[in-house]
Amino acid sequence: MGSELSKNEGRRSMVFLRKGPKLPAWEDALLSGKEPKSLLKRGLRYVSVSLIMKGMTSTPDFLWGLPEVQKLNLSCNQLVVIPPSLGKLDRLVVLNLGGNCLKRLPKEIGLLRNLKVLFVNMNCLTEVPAELSLCRKLEVLSLSHNCISQLPLSFTDLTSLRKLNLSNNCFVQIPLCVFALRSLDFLHLGSNRLENIAESVQYLVNLQIFIIENNNIRTLPRSLCFITNLELLNVNYNAIQTLPDDLYLLRRLPRIAWNPIDKGLHIAHNPLSRPLPEVVEGGLDVLFNYLREKKEHN
Repeated sequence: MGSELSKNEGRRSMVFLRKGPKLPAWEDALLSGKEPKSLLKRGLRYVSVSLIMKGMTSTPDFLWGLPEVQKLNLSCNQLVVIPPSLGKLDRLVVLNLGGNCLKRLPKEIGLLRNLKVLFVNMNCLTEVPAELSLCRKLEVLSLSHNCISQLPLSFTDLTSLRKLNLSNNCFVQIPLCVFALRSLDFLHLGSNRLENIAESVQYLVNLQIFIIENNNIRTLPRSLCFITNLELLNVNYNAIQTLPDDLYLLRRLPRIAWNPIDKGLHIAHNPLSRPLPEVVEGGLDVLFNYLREKKEHN
């Protein structure tokens, strides 16, 4: 009987050990005497390191001794500071810092001259370092869900930028530097404090997706109608009463859209003046015909 009890206790202790909390990958590597390089994953495109959801409040020093890293994911931690040592990883192509507690980015981020994709969404940023504009290869930038109200004028140098997400911030106007980013095909400024859109928006000639929902915009500028590549225009939840007569020039908008992911014109939840609400219900062709005829009679 005694031996049987000891066996059962042994089994229970084995189960307990197996169910114990697993060490984060980087701690496991270091405590077991492995080289930090054991965390490197060599994929088809990039050499990567992923330390997602590790509960880190600071970055482990060994990271800055891995110069071959091209893709680094530090998202969903509790990081407050990214040290200047980040600049040592000058081969980085993709950097994900989303979902942390960062209040600023180090100016050394400008040393990442090969950086193409940067996520710093869902942090506590109030500003962006001007040095980021030195990352001339940057193509995708997400700064959403922060507390940013302006961008450095030097951002005009980011001529390769194609996708820019500035949603859920504190912008009261679209930063002037944005209108110089002629390669943009995606621009998200939803959930800010915008009251208008400058006529300069017409310079974003390659824009295909433009989201400005949930702001305080009262009118759409006529110049917006000259961005003829637009396939999705989302102005839901604003204060728009009238529409520019030339809106029918946006022929790539396929429909009045209701699903947020659908291409088309999203114009719900605006105080449109009559007869626009009824016209919109008839569909995009009916709306465009109405605006065209209205222009001809003016």
